Amino acid sequence: MRLIHLTFLIIVMMISVSCKNNDKPIITDEKGQHFGEMISDVGVISFSELVTKMDQFDEVEAVVIGNVGSVCQAKGCWMNIVDSDGGTSEEMFVKFKDYGFFMPLDIAGKDVIMRGKAYKEETSVDELRHYAEDEGKSAEEVAAITESIIELKFMADGVILRP
Repeated sequence: MRLIHLTFLIIVMMISVSCKNNDKPIITDEKGQHFGEMISDVGVISFSELVTKMDQFDEVEAVVIGNVGSVCQAKGCWMNIVDSDGGTSEEMFVKFKDYGFFMPLDIAGKDVIMRGKAYKEETSVDELRHYAEDEGKSAEEVAAITESIIELKFMADGVILRP
């Protein structure tokens, strides 16, 4: 009987550690829900302004507002940002610093403010296929990915999901 209790306790502890999503509680205020580090919207620039800056620099530290185009449907560990003002058709792939927080799965179409670093990086075919699977794309859509791409990326240390 003790062995069963001990086994159960070990299983519960393993599950609680493996399901760790966010050490910090999600805080909601008048600006929205905060994920990751607490950030401010002071000095925020539009996504199209960021794209213009990225034409001139390899990296840009910024606070950016954009619209969520899609989110990892497996656990919210990445999102794609598009321009909510229609100033650019480019997308930006966003990850979260140190895998430290995840976003809700149902936020496509909502605006977010993010603080972090924008950069360009090559994304391999394997990685692109993985993200397509995370997004819920069909096997045919995944198989159609045959070339790596250079894409705009962003490493966010904090995000505000706007109301």
